[in-house]
Amino acid sequence: MKKEKHILTMLVENEPGVTARVSGLFASRGYNIETICGAPTANPKMSRITITTKANPEMLEQIMKQIRRLINVIKVRDMTGKEAVKREMALICVKAKPENRTEIFRLIATFKGKIVDTGLTHYIIEVNGSQEKIDALIQLLEPMGIKKLARSGILALYREPE
Repeated sequence: MKKEKHILTMLVENEPGVTARVSGLFASRGYNIETICGAPTANPKMSRITITTKANPEMLEQIMKQIRRLINVIKVRDMTGKEAVKREMALICVKAKPENRTEIFRLIATFKGKIVDTGLTHYIIEVNGSQEKIDALIQLLEPMGIKKLARSGILALYREPE
């Protein structure tokens, strides 16, 4: 059965070791974590962990069951569908040769990014959006020379009902 990408988000108690237990669960069962983000929520006693993984339906069901059994996990949801708002942030350090600067500025404007650091030979660009948007910008910047890249991983929240 084909593995598909899934975005799982969980509310957990904001306690030491919770993220390690969640990631350990994936490792001990041979499931790969593509991205993981964790931070406190508006309630400082809780954190939200968002994980991107590839799984077939049976694997996903097992992952969800195992996560729900973990102490300190309050709630877990599959955020893969359209009803969720999903965003990622990237910092991209690109070579800024004089002949490429105009093109870099055009690309940054097109992708609604911004330059957050400049040097004699580089720009560091910040861009936010869907994973596909960030992938597209990276692909367009690659010919100019990407020196470094850092991505946040996907963050997701369900849309509130109207």
